[in-house]
Amino acid sequence: MLIALAVALVPAFVLVPGPLAAGTSGSGFDDRRHLVDSLSSSFVDHWRSGERDLSPDLARAVDHWLHFHVVKAVIAAALLAVLAALGVLLWRAFLRTGGPGAGRGAALATAGAVVTVLGLASSAAVLANVQGAVAPLSSLLSMLPAHSPHGGLADTLDQVGHHLADRPDTGGRTPPAVGVMVGDFARYHLVAAVAALTAAVVLGGLSAVSWRRFAGTGRSDRRTRRVFGSFGLLWALSSAAYAVVAVANASVAADPAPALLAFFEGGW
Repeated sequence: MLIALAVALVPAFVLVPGPLAAGTSGSGFDDRRHLVDSLSSSFVDHWRSGERDLSPDLARAVDHWLHFHVVKAVIAAALLAVLAALGVLLWRAFLRTGGPGAGRGAALATAGAVVTVLGLASSAAVLANVQGAVAPLSSLLSMLPAHSPHGGLADTLDQVGHHLADRPDTGGRTPPAVGVMVGDFARYHLVAAVAALTAAVVLGGLSAVSWRRFAGTGRSDRRTRRVFGSFGLLWALSSAAYAVVAVANASVAADPAPALLAFFEGGW
């Protein structure tokens, strides 16, 4: 049952969010190219309007992207739960076998390792999509063809970059749209920092539990000690990686304009 759910959720994570978001948001974006084309033109129109509020077309694209990330986050969370349960069952079954020398033990160990890696990937997918759902504008802007803009988009990106570069010295002359983008970009990275820190704490706790189980297992039970020791190390390294991500995103959230400028200059 769990294997069937995992097999179904993996392609669903890729195939379902786009069409479902188009339906629930009423955006009508039936494919990625349609969304990108609409985003490019609506972003230019929004900038030229000089208004703080998003233009109707840009708001429609952002709303679609919000629904897209919510759907992906839900599917990724479901997949994470399924993989966690499946992983526990596989590793428990492995500990009851004769070890990796036996054919069944080797198969269980391999399956458990694959499920564990997929679980870590799913956790990263959950965090990334929560980030996109909380700050969909910044997430959506990453789809702008900033590396090779042309026409009105090239002029608009150049103007945005100019205002971002001069922002500390412009005072009240900063266009409202720039303030909105900077604020959303700060929120985008703040959410990532909080989510990554939460993951780091959880994984650190799992590492501590694994090492405690490792220490509490008799030396004669090498297989069990090896499993808990491996998980203790894996969770510790994963926790450290998420901590680095949290610090990096917190630094961007504290001063978002330079990173946003790097994107609009094609270097993000």
